Amino acid sequence: MPALHYLLPIVAYLAGSVSAAIIVCKVMKLPDPRTTGSGNPGATNVLRVGGKKAAAITLLVDALKGFIPTLIAALLDAAPLIVGLTAIAAVLGHLFPVFFGFKGGKGVATSFGAFFGISWLVGLLAITTWLAFSLTFRISSLAALASLLFAPLYIWFTTKSGTLVICGAVISVLVYIRHKSNIIRIIKKQEPKIGDKKKT
Repeated sequence: MPALHYLLPIVAYLAGSVSAAIIVCKVMKLPDPRTTGSGNPGATNVLRVGGKKAAAITLLVDALKGFIPTLIAALLDAAPLIVGLTAIAAVLGHLFPVFFGFKGGKGVATSFGAFFGISWLVGLLAITTWLAFSLTFRISSLAALASLLFAPLYIWFTTKSGTLVICGAVISVLVYIRHKSNIIRIIKKQEPKIGDKKKT
């Protein structure tokens, strides 16, 4: 295996560590998402504090952080383990960014980007699941968690790689851990629905 392949997860982590929410808010002279709204540096909170344009940019960049490194690993024909570790590293970078005190977002967009990097079909199925749950229950976090729950299954049907399935499951577990408070609110039926205004 080329030595370059071993560097891919490191590059992915560094790319994931670039916090789009913080940078976008700073450039657009918006409140710091870490100290406003939910305090989470992610697209949902940027939407809350800065509007649709800022949120869309944040969402796109966060997704690309997972997509580009994982796709590069796949295009370089790296071993499934390297591709999977690259995807995990990108998500870890978003969750624990080295450039921002290891305090990052919840990793949904970056995870979806990584899934698209593994296979466009996996990413498409994950997005379709998110849309289906969003339209049915109108709870963004629930839709994201459902997508992450089914993602390893989608990876298996698409790639037949047990290694990639395990890596996908690791990503899902990481995102679930970061959504602990959301899960509690969902169980208590206190999670805000899409379109609701959340008090800051």
